[in-house]
Amino acid sequence: MSDPNPAPGAEHPRDEAERREDAPPHIDESARRIGAAGKASFESAVDTGRALRRLLVSDLALARSAFGRAMAWVGVAIVFGASAWLLLMGATIALLQALGWSWLASIGVCAVLSGSVAGIAAWRVSRFFDYTGLHATRRQLARLGIGDEDDIDEEKAAVPPPGGSA
Repeated sequence: MSDPNPAPGAEHPRDEAERREDAPPHIDESARRIGAAGKASFESAVDTGRALRRLLVSDLALARSAFGRAMAWVGVAIVFGASAWLLLMGATIALLQALGWSWLASIGVCAVLSGSVAGIAAWRVSRFFDYTGLHATRRQLARLGIGDEDDIDEEKAAVPPPGGSA
């Protein structure tokens, strides 16, 4: 049993332990704690990087699979869309023929209609392919001194100056 009233110069063991806990750790112990915390942080960052890499790889695999399936369905849509268009044009030719138009005029009207739709589609495709040139990114990279400056000069030459003719 411990003495409830210790001698005036003697300290109670529990008070001494509490005082040691309240005191700051020695410099060696502080360095070890900082090193351990840094090592734990680094390991956590590496684990996070690995998890993100696994996520990216699996996401790319999913995208690749979905792209393949989408292309298969695009093929089906093209085949059935083309056959539906051909049937529609055949029915239109038959209707115009029944209305008294000549074969040449009936086929000509359907050919002009199909050619017009094809022309509009080709024009839109060319506009969308122009957007794939990454023009804004290339301009920014050229400002940083990265990339081919000849392409930027060609773009500037193709764009007329503001304010009319030069």
